[in-house]
Amino acid sequence: GSHVPTFAPARHTHATMPPRTRSVSASKAQSENVFLFVPNLIGYGRVISAIVSFYYMPTDPWIASVLYIVSVGLDAIDGHAARYFGQSTRFGAVLDMVTDRCSTACLMVMLAVLYPEHCIWYQLLIMLDIFSHWMHMYASLITGSSSHKLIDLSQNPVLHIYYSNKLVLFLLCALNESFFAGMYLWHFSAGPVLTVAGHTHGAWAWMAYVSFVPMAIKQFINVVQLAAASINIARLDIEARAKK
Repeated sequence: GSHVPTFAPARHTHATMPPRTRSVSASKAQSENVFLFVPNLIGYGRVISAIVSFYYMPTDPWIASVLYIVSVGLDAIDGHAARYFGQSTRFGAVLDMVTDRCSTACLMVMLAVLYPEHCIWYQLLIMLDIFSHWMHMYASLITGSSSHKLIDLSQNPVLHIYYSNKLVLFLLCALNESFFAGMYLWHFSAGPVLTVAGHTHGAWAWMAYVSFVPMAIKQFINVVQLAAASINIARLDIEARAKK
């Protein structure tokens, strides 16, 4: 998503306040309505576009696809808006992450319906996505710098490359979505026929084939993220028990 909480360097961040936000006077800050900040309004637009897309998914793949792309496109805008208007907020960061997770999960639910023979795999991917990101965010909230023994999630070599390299982050997220989108469209239509290196397939099949490996890499990163966050939380438990 375009807003990433403080546990890792990211393209856009709501949780780290930019200079323009920090300069807001206390009296003005108290009178502000965070729910009406521009980037959060954009976030609501993402949610609405996604919901309408889900409504059309079973029957009209083209309307569903356009609305889903609109939601993804707004995801690329809200972070820029947060920085431009000095309206970075923790609420916006959480709204962005939850919208990302729910959108992907709902798309995979649709795929589980369209491809019942692969239902268990989509169910497992949904579980991994939610477990990984929720544990990662929770770990970032409760750990902070309270212990020198904790794993720094941003310094984990795999997570560091993923979160600090904007190109890697963008490509893996985009291709991950492309795999599921390709599988979705493939169910309804083969798409324009393309021949590459002597192999002929529909465009949607090619989309799924080309993005399968990046999608698998993204799932591996989810596993690493889940493991690192779990270790951090468990170490805090051990330290807390030792102080009793």
